Amino acid sequence: MSAVEVFDDRTCLLGEGPLWHPEREQLFWFDIEGKKLLSRFGDQPLEWQFDECFSTAGWIDRETLLLASETGLWRFDIVTGTKERLVDLEGDIPANRSNDGRADPHGGFWIGTMGKRAEAAAGAIYRILDGELTRLSQGLSIPNSICFSPDGRRAYFADTPTGKIMALTLDRKGWPKGEPEIFVDLSREGLKPDGSVVDSDGAIWNAQWGASRIARYLPDGTPDRAIELPVVNPSCPAFGGAAFGTLFVTTAHATREADRQPGEVQDGETLSVATGIRGCAEPRVKI
Repeated sequence: MSAVEVFDDRTCLLGEGPLWHPEREQLFWFDIEGKKLLSRFGDQPLEWQFDECFSTAGWIDRETLLLASETGLWRFDIVTGTKERLVDLEGDIPANRSNDGRADPHGGFWIGTMGKRAEAAAGAIYRILDGELTRLSQGLSIPNSICFSPDGRRAYFADTPTGKIMALTLDRKGWPKGEPEIFVDLSREGLKPDGSVVDSDGAIWNAQWGASRIARYLPDGTPDRAIELPVVNPSCPAFGGAAFGTLFVTTAHATREADRQPGEVQDGETLSVATGIRGCAEPRVKI
């Protein structure tokens, strides 16, 4: 049985975008609706407040992150807390915001956008590489599950309302070639795929919104296991910790029954799960 613990007890309205910085050995994550970046350094909680929604990050170097917000992609100095805009991201569409994203093994960074009210087909997926932002797809409602095979030959993504995680073949520079194919169809079970991460075996761990669980799918799409979580809405996983042996999971606040007992895990807290399986270091973003 996998042990599930609270890593950080601060309650996020919409926890998202966990990133384990491999050089700092430090977890960063976001509260999208709270407009915050959060972290911990040992027992010390850290927090940065913004004036717009931020949702996901990659690491550029030991002191610098790439952050995605509702209006742009930013270079963020961890020590000073200052940020510099690198490129606009749908800044001309005020009804949209950024959502799920992740660095690919080729040094690029993929980021999805969506309507702030999850309007149908309002979103898209972009990739930034060497400072240039390229739109890869459009007409998505809630783009999620962006992650990559360890060898960099495959990308995954989902449009959550469809219930399907898709797979894309990548060329040698990390650009998609051909059309996406269904990797796993969760719609038959009524499941909603949120964020995902790939482990060292090439299997996908998917947080399933509203289902109180995270599930693992082998590289051929075969279901391997599911771990029940004491929250309603898990949102995104990330491997980190010693030898990348811990699975961190962000969650979102939810309305639950009034009979909850004191000391129970709160929706919106950030969890850690001992899975017995190791993940991979997140690749450095090339800016």
